[in-house]
Amino acid sequence: MPVTVVLGTQWGDEGKGKLTDLLAADMDFVVRYQGGHNAGHTVVVEGESFALQLIPSGVLNQSVTPVIGNGVVVDPGVLLEEIDQLASRGVDTSRLRVSGQAHLIMPYHIELDRVAERHLGKNSLGTTKRGIGPTYADKAARIGLRVQDLLDPKIFQQKLDVVLKEKNAILAKVYNRLPLSADEIGDKYLNEYAPRIAPLISDTVSLLNDAVVDGKKILLEGAQATFLDLDHGTYPFVTSSNPTAGGAVTGSGIGPMNISRIIGVAKAYLTRVGSGPFPTELFDEVADQLVERGYEFGTNTGRRRRTGWFDAVLLRQAVRINSLSEVFITKLDVLDAFDVVKVAVAYESEGERYESLPYHQSVFHKSVPVYKEFPGWHTNLSAVRRRSDLPKEALNYIEFLSEQIGVPVTMVGVGPSREQFVEI
Repeated sequence: MPVTVVLGTQWGDEGKGKLTDLLAADMDFVVRYQGGHNAGHTVVVEGESFALQLIPSGVLNQSVTPVIGNGVVVDPGVLLEEIDQLASRGVDTSRLRVSGQAHLIMPYHIELDRVAERHLGKNSLGTTKRGIGPTYADKAARIGLRVQDLLDPKIFQQKLDVVLKEKNAILAKVYNRLPLSADEIGDKYLNEYAPRIAPLISDTVSLLNDAVVDGKKILLEGAQATFLDLDHGTYPFVTSSNPTAGGAVTGSGIGPMNISRIIGVAKAYLTRVGSGPFPTELFDEVADQLVERGYEFGTNTGRRRRTGWFDAVLLRQAVRINSLSEVFITKLDVLDAFDVVKVAVAYESEGERYESLPYHQSVFHKSVPVYKEFPGWHTNLSAVRRRSDLPKEALNYIEFLSEQIGVPVTMVGVGPSREQFVEI
C-alpha cells in the first residue's frame, strides 16, 4: 500500500511543506486534498524560499506529478498567478493536474467572506477573507461551480446566472453592496482563465487509483491542521474543510485501505493565527522571542502568530483522530536560547483535571495548562544532522513528547532548509 498522508496536528503552520518536500524525492504523486489558497506552505531549497498556496509542494521535484484533488477549492486567478511565479523561477508546472470535481472560488464568495467578517465585528472568526468558507458552503448547498464547468461555457453561464441572482440579493439587501455582473465574471473565467487551465484538468480519482494499482508512491498533503478541522477543531474558529486523515480519503478519492502511513507534523512549541482558544498561549517576552526566533508571521496574510508552549493534550487527541503512525517535530532549533522549556501535560478547569481534550467548548475555553518543565540546552542545533549529536536536554525533551503522545517521533527539524533535519 504505497500511500502516505502528511498532515498538521496543531493549528497550522507546523512546517508540513518541508516534510512533504523531503518525502517527495521518493514519490510519484503529491496531492493536495483540501483547503484553498488560505493555506501557505514555505519550502526552502538550496537557500531559495518558495511560498506555495495551491500547488502541492512536490512541484519542486521534477519527477513528481503534483495533483490538486477534488476536495480543494480553487481560485483560478490565484492558481495561474502561482504557476507564473514558479515558471519565472525555472520551475516546470506542466505536470500539474487539477481535479475537474474541485470547486471554483468565485468573486461573490470573496465579497461575501469580506463583508460577513466585517459584519460580525468583535465576534469575527478571523478568516483570511479569500472566499474559502462561502465556497465550501455552496458546495454543501449543491449550488457550486466546479473546475469541470470551465470546459462547458453554456453550463457555466447557466449555473452562474442562477446562483448570482441569490448572491446579489444578499449583497444588496443584507450588506448594502453593489451587484456583481454575470457577464463580467463569465468573461474572465471562460475567456481568460479557462484556456490556460483546461490542459491541466483531469479525472484525478482515476489517475490516482490507477497509480495505486500500478504500485506508484503517492503522498497526500493536507493544508491547515487537525484543530482547524470543521468537525474536530475548535469550532467555530476552524476552517471549512477536513484537514484530518479522513479528509485525505474524501478529498483525493483514494480508499482508506490503501493508506499505509500517516505522519503528523507538529512544532516544538505552538502557534495559532486568528481567533479561538489557546490554553498554552503566552503574552510575555517569551512569546516575543518565539515570534522573533521562529519568524512567526503568516505565509499568506503576514499576520503575527500567537505563540505558546507545546500542548501534549492536543497532540494526544490528534493521534487518536488521525491514527498517526509517527510524528515529525519541526523548529526544535527555535528553542535553543531558552533556559526553561515547558510542555502542557494536562488541563485544569474549575477544579477538574483533564488529560484528554474536553469535549465542551466552555470547559476548553477556561482550561489552564498543567506544565512539565525541562532545562534548556543553549546549543545551536542548526548544524546537527545525527541523533548522537543532539544535546541530552534536547533529546530528553523529544523523548518525553513521544511518551506523552504515544507514537514515535521519527524526525526533528533544526532549521528551514531541506537538509536541516535529524532522524531520531
